[in-house]
Amino acid sequence: MSQQSSPSSSPAAGPQGTAESTTYRAILAVPEFRVMFLAQIVATLGNATAQITLSVVVYERTKSPLLSSLTFALGFAPYLFGATLLSAVADRYPTRDVLVACQVVSCLVVGLMAIPSTPIPVLLLLLLVLGTVAPVFQGARAASLPDLLSGAGYVLGRSLLRLVSQSTQIIGFAAGGLLLIALTPTQALLLASVGFGVAALLLQYGTRRLPARQGHDRSSVTRSSLSGVRQVFAVSGLRPLLLLTWLPPTLVVAPEALAAAYADQLGGGSTATGLLLGAAPAGSVVGEILAGTLLRPGTRVRLVLPLGCLMFVPLLLFVFAPGLVPATLLLVACGFGFTYAMGLDQRVLDATPEELRGRALTITMAGLMIGQGVGFAAAGAAAEFLPAHLVVAVAGFLGLASVVVCNVHLSPRGRAGRRNAGSVDVPDAERSPS
Repeated sequence: MSQQSSPSSSPAAGPQGTAESTTYRAILAVPEFRVMFLAQIVATLGNATAQITLSVVVYERTKSPLLSSLTFALGFAPYLFGATLLSAVADRYPTRDVLVACQVVSCLVVGLMAIPSTPIPVLLLLLLVLGTVAPVFQGARAASLPDLLSGAGYVLGRSLLRLVSQSTQIIGFAAGGLLLIALTPTQALLLASVGFGVAALLLQYGTRRLPARQGHDRSSVTRSSLSGVRQVFAVSGLRPLLLLTWLPPTLVVAPEALAAAYADQLGGGSTATGLLLGAAPAGSVVGEILAGTLLRPGTRVRLVLPLGCLMFVPLLLFVFAPGLVPATLLLVACGFGFTYAMGLDQRVLDATPEELRGRALTITMAGLMIGQGVGFAAAGAAAEFLPAHLVVAVAGFLGLASVVVCNVHLSPRGRAGRRNAGSVDVPDAERSPS
């Protein structure tokens, strides 16, 4: 990325989003980011409520566990479609227009879901639409952050959105279950629809309408998106970074996918399953807050490899089939390694040309979601032939290998681009070594 298009030199970056503002408190002091942060909370609560409500509705009408679980799977399946065929939307149109349009579409889709007696196939089709706009929204939002938060603020902004997405989604699923005690499914879905509508209003009136990153393009959105996918993968310094973004999360979900099986293997019940499921996320939240608070931007970039390895080294010890307490502690330690994403976010941004930023980040987010889905399925399939603890250990070995191989293949040119891009405004001593 040239100096001219570096996010740190973006004229749109407000004074509160300067390079010196590298704390969570300073990031939240940026008015537009505060609005985006609040919209994220409201929209995530609405999405979680819609998913759990729709799952209950489908099960009540069909009595089919498969169709009920399919409502969750279908929320992620269209990511590939949205990323490959619609990613150009994030660059071709002003970001605020894209964000608001995605939330309006989500509001209308969930509102249609609330119509009583809507046929199940129609409900699932609407869910596919909801999943298709998700990667476009996430890519456009991620691409807009450098315009709001210059320098290292981008990484902390991504970190906050990631933290709120994780915690709000958990709260949303719990709240959705409670809502169904007091409300009918139709009322719950209408409430979720209102949530998306509120998010659209917040974004419309709380953020600026900045110009599109991509100039006038007469080609169709689909053709431009497919061309953008090719261009993104043609950026040599970006390819290994994308693999480093996708492969580790694909493999690190094995303990979560097999939590129930491993708890059963240990002779535990739902409490043991809950401990195993919550351990890594708890470690990731604590680790990300500590890294964002205590580490300098350049240090986070340098720690991508060590933290990436930290995700998988604890999993290797599952070869000894640890008991519940040791397994929980190992997964907490594994969760600390998730903070490798903070330094990686900066490296991906610096390696991405300005005109491709929206498409690149849309593809990045979609690949991450698709990879995790594949990881869940692969871990479950492997557990049909191997004990759960051995599957986790194998995933740890493969994950460790993927982190090391991807780092080895990071080109010198990509590292030089990171130093020269100027996005991490820290002294040279704090930059990642070449």
